[in-house]
Amino acid sequence: MNVYENKNFFEILAGNTYPGRGIMIGKSEDGKKAVFAYFIMGRSANSRNRIFNIEGDDVVIYPFDASKVEDPSLIIYSPIRVFGKKTIVTNGNQTDTIYDFLNDGKSFEEALETRCFEPDAPNYTPRISGIIDIENGLSYKLSILKSADSEGSACDRYTFSYSGINGVAHFISTYNQDGNPIPTFTGEPRRVELKGDIDELANNIWESLNEANKISLYVRTIDIETGEYEARLFNKNN
Repeated sequence: MNVYENKNFFEILAGNTYPGRGIMIGKSEDGKKAVFAYFIMGRSANSRNRIFNIEGDDVVIYPFDASKVEDPSLIIYSPIRVFGKKTIVTNGNQTDTIYDFLNDGKSFEEALETRCFEPDAPNYTPRISGIIDIENGLSYKLSILKSADSEGSACDRYTFSYSGINGVAHFISTYNQDGNPIPTFTGEPRRVELKGDIDELANNIWESLNEANKISLYVRTIDIETGEYEARLFNKNN
């Protein structure tokens, strides 16, 4: 087994009907850009009733039809926020926790020590988070906070730290696959190949996600020297 092998990201997605919510972060083939993608999927009507909205440099999730919202606490949040030369991407309102801690001079890890998995028994959906830093080249981190057991009695916290390597990204999702309850993501983030321009990447991700369950996708490339970025947004609900 070659531990340095880069897997095919699109095959990973296409082979999984329900990874849930996912974060991919890496460095472009030419080494000039940080790249990240965030997608959400849903099985219930409440989960599927969502769209991504761009607000300045940030992204906010809103209900597509406000009249159908059952529980807004776990579906409406800002998955992406920018703090200086750092970009935060998460699957919940821990985005704001991380932003506030950075603003107070504290760290990504310190912020997540105050948070835990989602209180949605029996799934206990993990909180997944990432941070991209272009202050001195590119570095990034991925984190998962998940239940230590089937009762949700304790929270395990894992953080993975990476230096940017040309053409390499890492992917983490909330779930391993579909199920009832849904099995939590296990192991390290998947090391995947990153190639092509933003349109090729975004279109291939969107096409690889399960048609019935996909909801929204956001992809951004960030120039490591200037901080300027390009983005692509897909919403199934239009």
